[in-house]
Amino acid sequence: MADTVRSSGKIYKIAVAWAQDPNTVGSLHRAVSEGFAEAFMIGRREQIVKTCSDKGIDPRVFTVIEAENERVAAEMAVRMTRTGETDIVMKGLVGTDKFLKAVMDKEHGLLPPKAVMSYVCAVEIPKYSKLLFITDTAVIPFPDLEQKVAMAEYAIGIARRFGIRKPRAALIGASEKVSSHFPNSLDYSVMCKMAERGQISDCIMDGPVDIFLACDPESVKIKGVDTPLEGDADILLFPSLESCNPFYKGLMLFGGGELAGMICGTTKPVVLMSRSESELSKYYCVALACLMSSSNK
Repeated sequence: MADTVRSSGKIYKIAVAWAQDPNTVGSLHRAVSEGFAEAFMIGRREQIVKTCSDKGIDPRVFTVIEAENERVAAEMAVRMTRTGETDIVMKGLVGTDKFLKAVMDKEHGLLPPKAVMSYVCAVEIPKYSKLLFITDTAVIPFPDLEQKVAMAEYAIGIARRFGIRKPRAALIGASEKVSSHFPNSLDYSVMCKMAERGQISDCIMDGPVDIFLACDPESVKIKGVDTPLEGDADILLFPSLESCNPFYKGLMLFGGGELAGMICGTTKPVVLMSRSESELSKYYCVALACLMSSSNK
């Protein structure tokens, strides 16, 4: 991913809201040093400069912009991206609620009317043979059918940017059986029919399936379930934020995973991650946003 962005020769301008934390500074410094980003660090100038100094970074590699508080920083970052002064907006230490409020502002934000906003992340896991795209880890608490379809389309679109021509999309549940006791399984059956009819972008879709059937070929053999995923999923779509968010955080904490994620559905790429994410994950998020921004240029 980063190699692709670096080889493009393009430089992407990134507005960072409340940018004084070490991992954000480190990730942006790496992106700038590798020649594919220009960073506008919005926040308390004194704290940003100190953080740079503590990490041995010359703050002059950034454009530092003073903001009196995190709300103002978020509004400034979003406005710069909306007007085209920057290509990408990124969350720093600002609270997610304040950041998303600025992104979703009807007059000055980045979300078109009636658009579905969702989150997709690509996770690199030592025990899985390829990148795994997961949705929705951060935005929609309990997606309805329309939102699930949008989530699938966003994940498919990102997977294609990674060179996966026909992604395998697993609709995750507790069982492979459709049942009225699991309302999401009913949505899944509709989505699979939509995929068959071409109403969802070209992919291999199946669900409901559990994680084993989605990602473990041996489990498919043992269970004797006929699934076109064949235990080789590229995409995992979860029925709720409450199921997806703990899953991905478990991969990060216990499985040694690193992620790249972004908001989808906005007019410009939006980088949003937990304030506790590692410097490497934040760097990957920046690279992903640049990769997706290039598709709009």
